[in-house]
Amino acid sequence: MGVSRSTVIGRPREFDVDEALECAMRVFWERGYEGASLADLTGAMGITKTSMYAAFGNKEQLFRKALERYTEGPASYAARAMEEPTARQVAETLLRGSVRTTTLPEGPPGCLGVQGALASGEGGRPAHDMLVAWRNDATLRLEERFRRAVDEGDLPEDADPRRLARYIMTVAFGIAVQAANGLGRDELQDSADMALRNWLP
Repeated sequence: MGVSRSTVIGRPREFDVDEALECAMRVFWERGYEGASLADLTGAMGITKTSMYAAFGNKEQLFRKALERYTEGPASYAARAMEEPTARQVAETLLRGSVRTTTLPEGPPGCLGVQGALASGEGGRPAHDMLVAWRNDATLRLEERFRRAVDEGDLPEDADPRRLARYIMTVAFGIAVQAANGLGRDELQDSADMALRNWLP
């Protein structure tokens, strides 16, 4: 997956693209889009601005790639949750994954997809819009999974997939915000368990 020695205009690239993107993702995760300066990013990545532009494009493009990496890496629990056999297990896996990922000992607290650009100026608008679309897409995928559960008889016929998805995602995103506020894993898991106790009979 990493490209450590690809060429740019005939010259060998002297850094591991995969590792550099991992470092950039962590800077964005910790500081948000606007809080992460080019100096912060290139310093963490161990490359020059010229190399960053050549490999990843501008800051917005780098953020998009970092968000994709986050989705496929730390936040991959969301995709795995959709494969669970029952709607309740989907919700449980999603919430437990949110708790675990937002409280990783080796990672920043919270969620890149939630806090990355919650509050931003005009310069951060592209990242803000990107994350709104990211969160909306996650909710839509969950709604579609719950709709399938209704069709399969796993959820009652009168269940509302859209409201259920919105409820679970509100809890999941709220867990991320509270993790960034300093709440520990046990407290957050208690909130997730409480939400699951309110699941449909």
